[in-house]
Amino acid sequence: MAGAEAPGRGVKTQKLSCRFDWQRWSSTPQDLRALDPLLAGRILYQMHLIRTFESELLRLKNLDCVWGPVHSSVGQEAVAAAAMAALRGGDLIAGSHRAHHQFLAKVLDFVLPASWDPRREKLTPEAREAVRKTLAEILGLAPGWCGGRGGSMHLRCVEAGVLGTNAIVGGGIPIATGAAFAEKRRGSGAVVACFFGDGAVNQGSFHEALNLAGLWKLPIVYFVENNRYAVATSAATAAAVEELSVRAAAYAMRGRIVEGGDPAAVHAVTAEAAEACRREEGPFLIECLCYRHFHHAGDKPGSAFGYRSRKEEEEELARDALQTFPAALLEAGLLERGQWELMRSDAEEAVRQAVEFCIEGEGTRPRPRPGLWPAVETAAHGARSDGRELAGLEYREIEDFSRLAEVKYSDAIAAVSGRWLETHPEAVELGEEIANFGGGAYGATRGLHQRFPGRVLNTPISEGGFVGLACGAAMRGLPVIVEIMFPDFSLVAADQLFNQIAKARHMYGGSTDLPLVVRTRIATGCGYGGQHSMDPAGLFALFPGWRMVAPGNAFDYIGLFNTAMRSLDPVVILEHHSLYGLKFPVPEGELDYCVAFGRARRLAEGTDLTVLTYGGMTSRLLGLRPHLAERGISAELIDLRTLDAPGIDWAIIGESLARTGAVAVVEQAAASQGIGARLSAVITSRFFDALDAPPLLLSSQDVPPPVSRVLEEAVLIGDEQILAGLEGLARRR
Repeated sequence: MAGAEAPGRGVKTQKLSCRFDWQRWSSTPQDLRALDPLLAGRILYQMHLIRTFESELLRLKNLDCVWGPVHSSVGQEAVAAAAMAALRGGDLIAGSHRAHHQFLAKVLDFVLPASWDPRREKLTPEAREAVRKTLAEILGLAPGWCGGRGGSMHLRCVEAGVLGTNAIVGGGIPIATGAAFAEKRRGSGAVVACFFGDGAVNQGSFHEALNLAGLWKLPIVYFVENNRYAVATSAATAAAVEELSVRAAAYAMRGRIVEGGDPAAVHAVTAEAAEACRREEGPFLIECLCYRHFHHAGDKPGSAFGYRSRKEEEEELARDALQTFPAALLEAGLLERGQWELMRSDAEEAVRQAVEFCIEGEGTRPRPRPGLWPAVETAAHGARSDGRELAGLEYREIEDFSRLAEVKYSDAIAAVSGRWLETHPEAVELGEEIANFGGGAYGATRGLHQRFPGRVLNTPISEGGFVGLACGAAMRGLPVIVEIMFPDFSLVAADQLFNQIAKARHMYGGSTDLPLVVRTRIATGCGYGGQHSMDPAGLFALFPGWRMVAPGNAFDYIGLFNTAMRSLDPVVILEHHSLYGLKFPVPEGELDYCVAFGRARRLAEGTDLTVLTYGGMTSRLLGLRPHLAERGISAELIDLRTLDAPGIDWAIIGESLARTGAVAVVEQAAASQGIGARLSAVITSRFFDALDAPPLLLSSQDVPPPVSRVLEEAVLIGDEQILAGLEGLARRR
């Protein structure tokens, strides 16, 4: 706070100013001459190799050898090469859809010996293989880093520290922040460098992630590659501030501006930021001013589309770092002309070898070599874990225990969560208000904040930010429990839940695990209205990367939670509010047993019809069963427990239908938000010969629940509606 007081209109005013460490960095000829010649040579070699790689890629795209877009980094090579050279081998990076340059630079630094000198030595076989694998991945070929599943925009090499590049603008920023969160908690000393373009600074994910990084002082350096255009929209017309790095002031971090074509300055500012992060003085936001030579994708200039002038392009091309940097090194005596020629020739040869490895028919009709395509039967590889991590688990049911005690559903949640935190010291739990009110908004984290200080963390109200952070932490192997207070808020975090978490394992070729559990409370029937009463079963069921369980009692909750925490897939646990205050029998003094995914439970036997349900409806239907019996109806009741499509227990459903010949799916969700319609369709297809009647779906009205008690009761499925529907089906009416 600074400034003099000034009189206002009847009130006292005081002028304020922001104290913000904000600097512009540039190198001098003296800085250049002081560069280590080996370092300068490696940066320049990588710049030229990347330029050659990108130019060949654009040529192959024009020859229809690349399926999908090519967002080249031509013009931005210096940022990647110089920044990577300032990082340590154990540091991590994340990138955007335009990240070939960062990926190549990081992987090459990883495979090349620290002593490798491009002025005197040729690229090593390991480095040439890295170039080949990168081209193969972009072409969608099996030898690629992700088996061809990720392609140009989803590159990952965990060994080299590449967390993954990301096709959603801004989508990778919370994930990189989560990786930094994991590294800080482990005390690894590793720094995360997160690269993105100027367009991403206007995304909510940018602001939510930077707020978390500033709040928790995470070791992360955010790089804005400000190439002045997001597709065709200029940064000047998309951002209310001229210098994008000024936004660091809002998140308690330092801001830096550097010319992206000044490798010496980029290297110096990156080194300063990384070392400050290691001293727990981070995070940083670095704005690298650079220029994209071509349009958003392809090899046409932006002027061809009319959003920038040829004069502007000519002026920027004259400052191209691949012209100015080698000239400066030659003038400073750090490089000899013959060495530069050898470096260029070797880099071009490495790219040529990669093309020859991936492409056949050059000069006639080039195409990717057919023998390198992934086998079509592997198309689903990596969509979810193969379950090896669960092999050998002994699954239990309640009849396996002799001593039982009555426990409230919400207390069972807190107890098993606490047990996991107790036995797994790396595990953390995140969510809004979970460390307040003696156990969060509804008591499901009771006592955990006091027992595990620093591991049960309140988050800001920023679902996209903290869910994405959890994703990044899980990708680094940190077990994470996330509470989303109401399922409706999952839509606020939709990109992270469904574009990122649900797809990461598959698009990165099965190379990443996601030990992540999301808990959420279904508050239907509480008067919360249309924006707090959603049942998300149908939403999560749309994405095969998610496992989904809906425990209908405390015993199942404990067992399914333990299995979920051992799973290397993301698992969402649906908790219905109606169960929180109910008591259920659980094994006395036993919190470590597991209940199997994909195994439904028959709660009651019957002969007239099969009733499928889950979650909060299980207790309700058990209560209605005597009323059905009064009407002379014998209903078999099955609690599905697991709700994701691959986890539905078709065996028990088929076995039941062979006896009853009729099935009803009963859920409280609106028809469009539940899983009943999908279940009914698959049942008809799989068990048509066993059915005496079409499947019956009993669900709530397809409108958002109103706040009015009377209207909400009218919208939600009622007991009489259930009884009448089941009776009609049982009598085949």
